[in-house]
Amino acid sequence: MNMNRDKDIYILLTDTGTVLTKIIRSFTKDPLNHASIAFDADLNEVYSFGRKNPSNPFIAGFVREDVRDTFFEDSMCAIYRLRVGHNTYNSIRTEIEHFMRNQDKYRYNLIGMLGVVFNIEWERKNRYFCSQFVTTVFARSGVDLVSKSPLLVTPGDLQQTSILELVYHGRLHAYAGCDQLSSSASSFRTA
Repeated sequence: MNMNRDKDIYILLTDTGTVLTKIIRSFTKDPLNHASIAFDADLNEVYSFGRKNPSNPFIAGFVREDVRDTFFEDSMCAIYRLRVGHNTYNSIRTEIEHFMRNQDKYRYNLIGMLGVVFNIEWERKNRYFCSQFVTTVFARSGVDLVSKSPLLVTPGDLQQTSILELVYHGRLHAYAGCDQLSSSASSFRTA
């Protein structure tokens, strides 16, 4: 096996329909307001900053997301693919492993997210909001997804970048095989 072969990595954008995403949408006007990093097309390994317990919006931080959970049952999504070199892929993996090992240190950057609304870069140590996390991980690995500070990036900015390839747009559970629509959803995939 050639270790230098390019690898695919995915960015998942979702709308969970929660009160917080509705508030965010009222400011951003973007239909999808949550961003995650996925290491596989089947979305078995997905990471972001969000709720640690889906039923409690007040405890949030670094999370491994289960897109097949009922929390995502009615979520709409867009899945984007980016082909990266082996070294970049390993760097992104290393970044995620660091967050996993130290997840108790990390919290959700709610104040920083509010800074986006007012175009203020509000950096807080060990605190991230979802799109800040995604763009920071990629930037630390040498990939600038958008041409602005991670502290000001919205999921809508990620939708607009030309370096990502749209793989799927529609119901997340249909894509993930969680309902009877999964067979028809697979025909929309390009991965």
